[in-house]
Formats: sequence, structure tokens, C-alpha cells
Amino acid sequence: MALNIKPLSDRVLIEPVAAETKTASGIFIPDTAKEKPQKGTVVAVGNGTKEHTMTVKIGDSVLYGKYAGTELKLEGKDYLIMREDDILAIV
Repeated sequence: MALNIKPLSDRVLIEPVAAETKTASGIFIPDTAKEKPQKGTVVAVGNGTKEHTMTVKIGDSVLYGKYAGTELKLEGKDYLIMREDDILAIV
């Protein structure tokens, strides 16, 4: 199902990965102790600007800053929209 949203200039739309609910040793993490995810998948990419060509593409798995981007909800799912400069790495 395609989204009806197209980021402008150097913006990127990211679907965050769900937060971990259990540690590696099997301990369940309560909702109040969960950390905000810092990894996600690129869903849509803007065209870039004259000075900035886009590096990421749709489907890339990326790492971004903890407080980067603006949260929004589309078609029942949570997304983040941010500048490509806020992305730290492609994984």
C-alpha cells in the first residue's frame, strides 16, 4: 500500500522499528522504561536541493538521533519526518 505523502527538498519519511519488549536475557521491559527507537526504514525521500543531493533511498535501514525529526501518524502507523542531515548512518 503506497503512502500519499511526498517529502519536500531534503526531507525523509522514516518508519521507526518497534521498541524492544524483552532484553537478551529474557527480562520483559515495561512500557515506562522503553527507550525511543533510533533505527528505522526509509519510506519516502524528497528530491533534494541544488546544494544537497539525496544519499538515502527508499528501503534503506538507517540510524538517526534520539530526538531527531517530527512524529506523525498516517493510516494508523507512526512515522518520523526529518532532514537527511539528521540521519547518522545507513545500516
